[in-house]
Amino acid sequence: MTTRTSSYSKPNNRRPKGRFYARRKVCAFCVGDGDSKTKEKNLSVIDYKDAELLRKYVSDRHKIETKRKTGTCSKCQRSLATAIKRARFLALLSYTPNHRGSYTGTR
Repeated sequence: MTTRTSSYSKPNNRRPKGRFYARRKVCAFCVGDGDSKTKEKNLSVIDYKDAELLRKYVSDRHKIETKRKTGTCSKCQRSLATAIKRARFLALLSYTPNHRGSYTGTR
């Protein structure tokens, strides 16, 4: 059994190189206005009580967004996921899209 090799080459249908490039996302929690003399990073605190901040990292289907999509580093993504899970447990965030509103149950 032999393999066939063709003498023609396929046309290159790729985009022209050098026009656009994907900018690397930086971790919003690790980035700070670091002092040029001390080279210290200003780490902001990921708090489970800050529901408005945590909602930015949850999809419309109420799933935790990946670090590739949000641009957070591995360390901050782990603490972010823990904070979202704690906020869900304490009913600061909802688990599903069906539980959007605040609980106003009547008995």
